[in-house]
Amino acid sequence: MTEQLITAADMEAIAIGGAYLGTGGGGDPYIGKLMARTAIEANGPVRVVQPETVADDALCVPVFMMGAPTVMVEKLPRGDEALEALGQLERFLGRKADALICVEAGGLNSTIPFAVAAATGLPLIDGDGMGRAFPELQMVSFTMHDISATPLVHADDKGNSAIINAVSNLWTERLARVQAIQMGGASLVAAYPMTGAQMKAGILRGTLSLIKGIGETIAAERRAKRHPGIALREQFDGRHLFTGRVVDVDRVTTGGFARGRAVLKGIDGFSGRTFEVAFQNEFLVARGDGGQVIASTPDLICALDADGGLPVTTEQLRYGLTVEFTGLPCDRQWRTAKGLELAGPGYFGYDHAYEPVEALNPAA
Repeated sequence: MTEQLITAADMEAIAIGGAYLGTGGGGDPYIGKLMARTAIEANGPVRVVQPETVADDALCVPVFMMGAPTVMVEKLPRGDEALEALGQLERFLGRKADALICVEAGGLNSTIPFAVAAATGLPLIDGDGMGRAFPELQMVSFTMHDISATPLVHADDKGNSAIINAVSNLWTERLARVQAIQMGGASLVAAYPMTGAQMKAGILRGTLSLIKGIGETIAAERRAKRHPGIALREQFDGRHLFTGRVVDVDRVTTGGFARGRAVLKGIDGFSGRTFEVAFQNEFLVARGDGGQVIASTPDLICALDADGGLPVTTEQLRYGLTVEFTGLPCDRQWRTAKGLELAGPGYFGYDHAYEPVEALNPAA
């Protein structure tokens, strides 16, 4: 299929699927879902196209939210910030965008591009830059393919905006993060302007179709009164890390991130054991008894409510909540030397070496 039309009704599955694949981060899916639905209802369906159908000389632009997901729960966007950022980037470049890109498979950031695509009439490319969500701007497959994050434009709910040109994608993250903090902890961004040829080299294909399929699986399993975790693990060669009840959450919003850890007491088949999950916007490391690592970035640590089967984000963790955690293998690009340098455990200051989730948790 070279093109599919996404309607307002499809956004429920996309928001749920994006929240699951987003490993606890990417922002509250409910807010992005409402923004996308409103834009699609006003302007018509969004065209999702395959990378190969985009011309090599086309201008392709990712649009996304930058900042701490906890901020977006309390400080709703005005609604036109992403459009303002895209428009200013187009004026700076002296040309209009031809297609939009989803930068990460996270709750809010997997839905905002649909809102912008509906409002502008631009097609959205079926793919993304992470295959999950990561906390920092430079942690995308585009960086591995030497695609510059700048010029970058971000805008806030008060009408402020800024344009950044930087010497590297890491410096773009540092400079933009400071500005996002001053903008209230979050901003809407247009960045990584690239040609169609660059996009085809760097994008992780099929992500939007994937998150829609995940959302549909979760909905179907819930209708059948089955917990979706089993079906999703079978679909993606996942590992059941543990199911537990939250007994402690240490979470602070600092430096433009939601950082912290959650401690859970195992239930069901994991009774008598204690687990810890550390996060920086997204779940990064899961540990079992004795502190042994059972899953680690860049592999995916995905959370579902153990009772209701819906995705749980890091800002939703609270005392008494029962959560089922699943480990999924990341895209193979993240397991390369370049990928691990960008988003492996060492980058985040952990002292353990990366081991694939399949090796840490051999199938029974």
